[in-house]
Amino acid sequence: MQHEIRRASRAELDVIVEWAAEEGWNPGFDDAGAFWATDPGGYWIMEGQDAPLGAISLVRYDESYAFLGFFMTRPEYRGRGIGRQLWRQAMSAAGGRIIGLDGVVAQQENYQKAGFAYAHANIRYGGIVDASEPPGTDVIDVAPVHMSLLADYDRRFVPARRDAFLGEWLKHTGGRRSMVLLRDGQIGGYGTIRACRTGFKIGPLFSNNETGADLIFRKLAASAAGGEIFLDVPEPNASAKALCDRYNLRPVFETARMYRGPDPDLPLARIYGITTFELG
Repeated sequence: MQHEIRRASRAELDVIVEWAAEEGWNPGFDDAGAFWATDPGGYWIMEGQDAPLGAISLVRYDESYAFLGFFMTRPEYRGRGIGRQLWRQAMSAAGGRIIGLDGVVAQQENYQKAGFAYAHANIRYGGIVDASEPPGTDVIDVAPVHMSLLADYDRRFVPARRDAFLGEWLKHTGGRRSMVLLRDGQIGGYGTIRACRTGFKIGPLFSNNETGADLIFRKLAASAAGGEIFLDVPEPNASAKALCDRYNLRPVFETARMYRGPDPDLPLARIYGITTFELG
């Protein structure tokens, strides 16, 4: 059966994020604002006669790169071809852009059939962190004065600039804190921790080296006040896995990072935590 697919409103994005929570994806409480700022036209809902049936997002960072996420059909409507229609909508919006996604392992073969190539696994680690806040003044709260430098630094770790996203993601709220490692006016790394439905997620966690990543991680972890922490680590980064081992984080979930088009060849050895599974 054919249904209407239309762009989601800002209020409906809140609904889509809530669906993701019901699926067990554990989104942050304040995620939707940053997601919407990145590409307000990048979210679709399939409308049924009485209720929305499913959703998908294709967030376009620029003319060359986009990221696919929030690909969901409501449980009571599965098996009716709704996912295929939503998928076609997202692909038509992509144009010739490289597309990234973080897909569950069970869907990897289907994504390959759709033209996506496997790049690497992302492993979600979780647990209660027992770590003292490090001494020193090199790791500080992100402030507006840092934003231009941070946007330039961030671009090293993602396939496109994301100034609009960072403008919202790095705002301090009651449930979100971002910290930057600054030495002699140069950024050595940064990270964000945010409150989620369960515990806290750290992401991104980017650093020039393992020492810097450890400092930032401990600073952020101190904000959780003993709550459960999750970190999504690119599987090839052995130093990131060692960091998780040090702080008793254990694997709890896995996705496959895949791309349609050339692999952006990101510096995985310096990516200690990806930002989100929804927007890359």
